[in-house]
Amino acid sequence: MKIRLSSIAHSRAGDKGNTLILSLIPFDKDDFEFLERTVTAERVKAHLAHQVKGEVIRYVLPELRAFQFVCFDALSSGVTTSLAMDAHGKSLSYALLEMEIQDYTKG
Repeated sequence: MKIRLSSIAHSRAGDKGNTLILSLIPFDKDDFEFLERTVTAERVKAHLAHQVKGEVIRYVLPELRAFQFVCFDALSSGVTTSLAMDAHGKSLSYALLEMEIQDYTKG
C-alpha cells in the first residue's frame, strides 16, 4: 500500500542561515522503525530537490522516536537575503509530508 507521510507523521521546520532543519515525528511510536527504513536522507533530498540544492543529513533520535533532516543550501542564501516567499522554509515541512511511501501496513 502507498501512503503519504502526512497520514502517519507530523513535521516542523526551522532554519539557520541557508540551512533548513526538518523534523519528522510519527503519530504512533510503532511506526518509527518503518519510517527509519523508508525515509532516508536520499529520498528526502530527491523529494525536495526543487528547493534543497545541497546535502541532506538524517539524524535518528530513537529516544524521541523522531528524525531530524538537516538540508544545506536550501533557503536561497538565507532568510535575511532571500527573496523567496517562504524564506524560512516552513512550507517545506508540509512538502515533506506529501512524500509518498510504499509497503506501509499498520501493525
